[in-house]
Amino acid sequence: MIPLHILEQYPITQKSYSKNTIVFNEGENAKFYFQVNTGEIKMFNLNDDGKEFAQGFFKAGKSFGEPPLFGNFNYPASAICIEDSELYILPKSSFFNLLKTHPEVHLKFTKTLCNRMLYKSKIMQEISIHPPEHRILTLLNYFKNLSGHDGLYEVKMTRQQISDLTGLRVETVIRTIKQLEKLKKLKLKQHKVYL
Repeated sequence: MIPLHILEQYPITQKSYSKNTIVFNEGENAKFYFQVNTGEIKMFNLNDDGKEFAQGFFKAGKSFGEPPLFGNFNYPASAICIEDSELYILPKSSFFNLLKTHPEVHLKFTKTLCNRMLYKSKIMQEISIHPPEHRILTLLNYFKNLSGHDGLYEVKMTRQQISDLTGLRVETVIRTIKQLEKLKKLKLKQHKVYL
């Protein structure tokens, strides 16, 4: 998200995390800006029954956990490394100094946060009222549209990730994807999903 040559002008640290390491927990005070250099991070919530709901997945070049920095509230979700990862970490005060000095980066954050709000709004509506077929297609089409890809689009998410993002069980996702293929709403090639 923030170009490295800009980040390096500030007191960033690079930290390596092993797979399944928690970066921060829901409810903790937000003190740092995080950007993924390598690996992948999942932000999630757990309900009272221990069921996980994924808020998002973040790969190299993406940042995560910024809203609490702007809103001055605690993290509303936890973040965990789903593979070995290396993160750039910038203290909150330095992050705000960077944004003041680089308005083009600030504008990019505004756009990113607006897109995330749109995504959350769509997903919340889908999860609350629609059947699995509709939920899955809405999610996949959202990511296809976000990619800007016009032709056949390869979905770069696992069935587990789709499950986590829609609140459906993995078995339901697998069964529903097969049904959607039969209905010619998506394609399966070598276990990969295409729209």
